[in-house]
Amino acid sequence: MSRTAARLIAIALAALPLGAAAEGPVPPVAPRKEHRTVWHGEEFSDPWFWLREKENPEVRAYLEAENRYAAEMTRAQEPFARALYDETLARIQQTDLSVPERRGRFFYYRRTVEGQQYPLLCRRAAGPGGAWNDGAPEEVLLDQNALAAGLPYLGLGDVEVSDDGRRLLYTADTTGFRQYRLFRRELPGGAAEGPLAERVTGVAWAADGATVFYVTEDERTKRSDTVWRLSPGRPPAKVYEEKDALYAVELSRTRDRRYLVVTSRSTDTWEQRVLDARRPGGALRVVLPRRKGHRYTVEHRQGRFYLRTNLDARDFRVVSAPVADASPARWRPFFTPGPGGKAAGLDLYRDFAVVTERQAGLARFRVHEFAKGTWHTVEMAEAVYDARATGNADADSPTFRFEAQGLASPPAVFDYQVAARRKVLRKQEAVLGGFDAAAYATERLWVKARDGAQVPVSIVYKKGFPRDGSGALWLYGYGSYGYGQSARFRHERLALLDRGVAFAIAHVRGGDEMGELWHQDGMLLEKRNTFRDFVDVAEALVRERWTSPARLVAEGGSAGGLLMGAVVNMRPELFRAVHLAVPFVDVLNTMMDATLPLTVGEYLEWGDPGDPAAFAVMRAYSPYDNLQRTAYPALLVTTSLNDSQVMYWEPAKYVAKLRTLKTDERLLLLRVRMEPAGHGGASGRYDALRDRSWQLAFLLSQVGITR
Repeated sequence: MSRTAARLIAIALAALPLGAAAEGPVPPVAPRKEHRTVWHGEEFSDPWFWLREKENPEVRAYLEAENRYAAEMTRAQEPFARALYDETLARIQQTDLSVPERRGRFFYYRRTVEGQQYPLLCRRAAGPGGAWNDGAPEEVLLDQNALAAGLPYLGLGDVEVSDDGRRLLYTADTTGFRQYRLFRRELPGGAAEGPLAERVTGVAWAADGATVFYVTEDERTKRSDTVWRLSPGRPPAKVYEEKDALYAVELSRTRDRRYLVVTSRSTDTWEQRVLDARRPGGALRVVLPRRKGHRYTVEHRQGRFYLRTNLDARDFRVVSAPVADASPARWRPFFTPGPGGKAAGLDLYRDFAVVTERQAGLARFRVHEFAKGTWHTVEMAEAVYDARATGNADADSPTFRFEAQGLASPPAVFDYQVAARRKVLRKQEAVLGGFDAAAYATERLWVKARDGAQVPVSIVYKKGFPRDGSGALWLYGYGSYGYGQSARFRHERLALLDRGVAFAIAHVRGGDEMGELWHQDGMLLEKRNTFRDFVDVAEALVRERWTSPARLVAEGGSAGGLLMGAVVNMRPELFRAVHLAVPFVDVLNTMMDATLPLTVGEYLEWGDPGDPAAFAVMRAYSPYDNLQRTAYPALLVTTSLNDSQVMYWEPAKYVAKLRTLKTDERLLLLRVRMEPAGHGGASGRYDALRDRSWQLAFLLSQVGITR
């Protein structure tokens, strides 16, 4: 190690909270190193650019110093964090069973066992008439706990059983970098074979139960770009390569198992290729050639393709066409959403179809019975809820399975009997410890943004919550990629609600809660609407006396972490504490570096910074580039060293720079998982809950809740 390196490590170590003076631990200091870049003819200085050097021991020393500082500064909250962990764990049915799903001769399900970090994938043979048979022996197809033995991290990707039920494919990542390897196993009880391939992002069986198709990613950019065929006794053969860097490849099968589908997808354009799964040696065929701005998906039923398409339908519609020729001239209308609605999904069965239609941020199921030619709607019980199709891969099933839940209603799985138009509750997730959903209230609020847009807000609180401004409120947001945020239940959220904290989701522009225009109005040159919406929602909640700035907590992760970074630069005085989880905060450096994973494919969401107009917009909101000398809320920034989606150096640089600028005494903490972990943190359920309990304890303590 050079003298310079040793000196800089010593500087970082000197900031550790070991033997700190009476005034308390001193925050770590990341040394400055001169780094200059010229963009659009202007020179930019970035003295913390060196934190990108992952293998540099100085970098690790600094990150470990930050971890020690965070541990020291939160030592007093550890009993509270442990209490929150114990409290949440006591609410969870730790030994549990998912609702079995029939596929062919077997029922498949996942089973959890108390004390074990991961679930087991299991099956049982169906009984006479295809009924569930309690007496059939259980077969464990995949025990993730055994796979994870001795490993700090295990991420499971795809798990696929062959059509004949005799073989299993699965992909696993042990790095946290979403770097999956492909394995195969004979059923029942065979040992794992492989790895058959590296960097696998998608898998599918052909109908023969022997031929395997899989997708691999580019090693440098992590873009899924190549489809391979692996036939018995032959080396892998390349089937398709997507050369356009704006597109990534996905792999699937139609529900009736007839076709293999290869999707080339960019933000604004999708293209589908199909292959008869019974003829795996054949060539892929394009359903409709890519056309800029046209997004479509394809399903199959009885010799016709059903396409969910946005051609001449901004919020999508569903049409059908002959398999031999799916050109628009041959389209037959099938479903068009109502005013303000979006055709968000299609589930196709032999006797019926279900279109998931999203309106005003809520999903409803529109059911078509082919024999009758009629449509009807599945009625939902709550005013604010999340509902989505789940399970039931059998195209011949007479029932449609879906899951419904609310902010205070645990997930419930229903089988909808289409012919009888009747919902049958199969299971509702248990919440132990005397949970009573009636003790909580949920509401849908509407906030008028500064430009007149009506922003929906979902809110839940324990009945009796004060409306005099004295209550604490936790505000969550995301607002990117057209990913709408749903009113989903979380066990650990009860710890907030029971301590008198309200929880709200700001459905800001950039998601798709209000249709495709909602996404378009929060992307590219309009991205600042996302941040303004969140600020406007926060101000409205204060104005309407749901809370006050002294008791307002905000949180967002990944692109939602960008949202948090932007809004605390805009209005730092509006929030008491903020959690930026795996935050995308170094926007200019990341988007200007086409060698980084995922960057080029993001141009259609954020803009190509080679365009001066797009660069100017990014520059105006990039959290790292707009940090200022002022007082900030208490900030918790979390990341993983091996995160492949948002590199660890973005939050590290953000914290290092902010330490030189903030003028307040509130805590600024960076917590880094140094051992293998992913974009979502730890892989084991107990480890993940411990991390989350620590985060809750920190943020609650900032608004005066410490027990």
